[in-house]
Amino acid sequence: MHDREIELLIRSLGINATYRGYRYLCYGIKLCLKDEDYLLCISKLLYPEIARVFHASSCSVERDIRTVIRVCWERGNTRLLHDIALHPLLGRPTAGEFMDILVSHIRHTCSMPVF
Repeated sequence: MHDREIELLIRSLGINATYRGYRYLCYGIKLCLKDEDYLLCISKLLYPEIARVFHASSCSVERDIRTVIRVCWERGNTRLLHDIALHPLLGRPTAGEFMDILVSHIRHTCSMPVF
C-alpha cells in the first residue's frame, strides 16, 4: 500500500534496515494507517500484533522500536523529525508519539487514499 513512502521516510530519518526495529516500525506504520486504534493501544494491540507476525515477543518489539527511535534522535535527521512533527519536540518522543508523527505525515502527504 504505502510501502515505498514508509521506507523512504524511515530511511530519511536516519534509520536503516540493519536494525530489527526498522521492519517492526514499517509494519507498525502500515497497521496504524489501516486502523488508528493501534495508535491508541500501542502496548496492548500494536506490539503483540507485530510480535505475532515476526515470531518475536512483545517486549523485544517494544525494545527494538525504542532503539530505532533513539538512533533517529541521537544520530539521525532530527531536523526532518522536527519538521514533520508540526509541534516542538522538547525531548525524544515516545514510541506512541513517534508512530503518530510518522503515520500522520504519511497520511497527509501521500497522494493515495488510505482504506
